[in-house]
Amino acid sequence: GFSQRDLGPRWKAWGAALRPHSLAASPDRASLSRRLPGPSPSALRPAASTSSPPEGSRSLRRSWRGAALVSALSSFVSLSQVEQKRHFVDHRRVLVRGGNGGSGASCFHSEPRKEFGGPDGGDGGSGGHVILRVDQQVKSLSSVLSQYQGFHGEDGGSKNCSGRGGAVLYVRVPVGTLVKEGGQVVADLCRPGDEYVAALGGAGGKGNRFFLANDNRAPVTCTPGQPGQERVLHLELQTIAHAGLVGFPNAGKSSLLCAISNARPAVASYPFTTLNPHVGIVHYEGHLQIAVADIPGIVRGAHRNRGLGLAFLRHIERCRCLLFLVDLSLPEPWTQVEDLQHELDRYKEGLSQRPHAIVANKVDLPEAKARLPQLRAHLGQEVIALSAVTGENLEELLLRLRELHAASEEAELGRGRPPLGGARAGAAGPGCCDLGPGL
Repeated sequence: GFSQRDLGPRWKAWGAALRPHSLAASPDRASLSRRLPGPSPSALRPAASTSSPPEGSRSLRRSWRGAALVSALSSFVSLSQVEQKRHFVDHRRVLVRGGNGGSGASCFHSEPRKEFGGPDGGDGGSGGHVILRVDQQVKSLSSVLSQYQGFHGEDGGSKNCSGRGGAVLYVRVPVGTLVKEGGQVVADLCRPGDEYVAALGGAGGKGNRFFLANDNRAPVTCTPGQPGQERVLHLELQTIAHAGLVGFPNAGKSSLLCAISNARPAVASYPFTTLNPHVGIVHYEGHLQIAVADIPGIVRGAHRNRGLGLAFLRHIERCRCLLFLVDLSLPEPWTQVEDLQHELDRYKEGLSQRPHAIVANKVDLPEAKARLPQLRAHLGQEVIALSAVTGENLEELLLRLRELHAASEEAELGRGRPPLGGARAGAAGPGCCDLGPGL
């Protein structure tokens, strides 16, 4: 199902892999791996034992080339998945224009033995709208273009024939997309299937038949179609989750999400491993599902857009409750909680006052256990000490998470807001969203 246009520059590399015996004979094929992106032709070949076409029948040669093609396809698919994860976009500026309406026609009816047939010019068709529609299969705004033009309506014709209206142009956006115009939020697309009319199509013009009256039996007037609406919109993607993991880089947020759910974000021993939000689903008895978001690490000064602060803080706004993750292996761990709450309040007033819990990670280390009593004494509140690596004390965190979820749901119902629906795979956010272990 692939075409040469879809495969791009790797098409030539595949041809070289399928014809390795001609690669050495051509003088300029040796530099092919240096010019083309992706795997080199030698990497696309089969194993060393099959580096050259086997001697024998034609069917044997065909089977060898088929194996080489399968190997090249698998490498291409893996590369495309890596590139898709790398190019995550959570904001986009879009210029949308509705379709123009068609012009009305000015003509008269002509028929034998009928001298005064009268006007029969039809109206023009209306222009098509541009509508934003939520699609659960879309994970980011990378597929949204910078501008969209709606379909134009057709002009009217003779014999009172109206022009065809322009078709509606649908733009697919992920769940949790905010639509802003001039700094004001005009739409919040937080449910699957939500739609918002981004640009209206222009009205079609009137034909001269429309202007027929008793005092004007032969009008020649017709009106042109109206232009479509033009707007500049800013789309922002905010992760939809019940709880958010908030912490500094390398605090163990991704490891904790892997421990309580089946989400598999990247985990490594260096900071800023997670560059995009990931969402995992935690299952409880009674078919209760709680979505937990792994927010990329926040740095000091994030509210002033230091680093990628605003891009990360944007995804915390939709979280109903927060889990402040503290690294116990660092000295004075209580300062991490104070700095995190300060950054959240400076970004949005009262954001840190949402239902939350303090989670102390890496308690399996000897120096971390010594700092745990000091942390509880400075904060003066309950601290959940656990280890995301060994799984120690994860049950207490899951019980506390269920209590926070119930409290946040009651608070939202008291304000008259509908609670977030049951999280589904692909509907909770742009990152990993898999089913997790129950409690």
